[in-house]
Amino acid sequence: MHTVLGSGGSIGRELARELAAITTQIRLVSRNPKAINPTDQLYAADLTDFSTIDGAVAGSSVVYVTVGFDYNTAVWKKTWPPFMKAVVDACKKHSAKLVFFDNMYCYDPSDVPSMTESSRINPSSEKGKVRAEVVRLILDEVKAGTLTALIARAPDFYGPAIANSALFETVFKPLKAGKAAMWFSSADKIHQYIYTPDAARAVAILAQQNDTWNQTWHLPTDQVEWTGRQWTQAIAIELNVKPKLTVLPKMMVRLIGLFVPFLREMPEMMYQNAQDYRFKDDKFRKRFPDFRVTTASEGIRMVVSFQKAGE
Repeated sequence: MHTVLGSGGSIGRELARELAAITTQIRLVSRNPKAINPTDQLYAADLTDFSTIDGAVAGSSVVYVTVGFDYNTAVWKKTWPPFMKAVVDACKKHSAKLVFFDNMYCYDPSDVPSMTESSRINPSSEKGKVRAEVVRLILDEVKAGTLTALIARAPDFYGPAIANSALFETVFKPLKAGKAAMWFSSADKIHQYIYTPDAARAVAILAQQNDTWNQTWHLPTDQVEWTGRQWTQAIAIELNVKPKLTVLPKMMVRLIGLFVPFLREMPEMMYQNAQDYRFKDDKFRKRFPDFRVTTASEGIRMVVSFQKAGE
């Protein structure tokens, strides 16, 4: 049984589609799970109630953590560590392997211009410190030989059917409405993004192998070195609108954040936009040379097509 904790999110849904190519034994876990494939087993659970996790994991061979708790520092501090401990304990109890879909928040800010799997775990942000705590919990169990796990790490992402990614909220959405896109700190720094179907396909592939476990993997990301301004221009061209762009300094983001909850959480993360942001995936490409990464141009085109189809 392949169990997806957080199956209602963008990565969870895409992962369920990818897993269908390798198994019919898929369990989808969320508050209100919805089937992606005809044979999906649905398991309703509030994953902030940690007592539900053992039952959700029981009978699983592989457990995928793709849950996305509210993007709020206080919520993360309260929820992520005990949640992950409950997941790890359940995986150990039921002899299940663990796949953690992680982000890059745990890295030292000075490594952001060229992130690799060996980048230092030394975050500056409070959200990053939470992620680092969770990662250390997993790695300590792996080192002790009590858990088989892999960490699948992704940079910022975008894709079809995603209404909560930063790129969608600050660029796709306002441009489509005829407004100016928003970019934080600097629009002239390189920023790489992963396309969510690629991320999910890569996770499914990693989980099928025998030699990928007990390691950290950077998921395959288009290595095009576009700046925020170039991303905005490319998206505007596909939307057939003017590439209007407003660059927001930290002080302005703090001010707007008084009225917009999403922006309220952004100031501590703006170091990512104040410098080049490169997410290196050489390890994955070497192990899986036939994996085709969706280009940024292709990904933008598919996101816009999906949005138009839903109108």
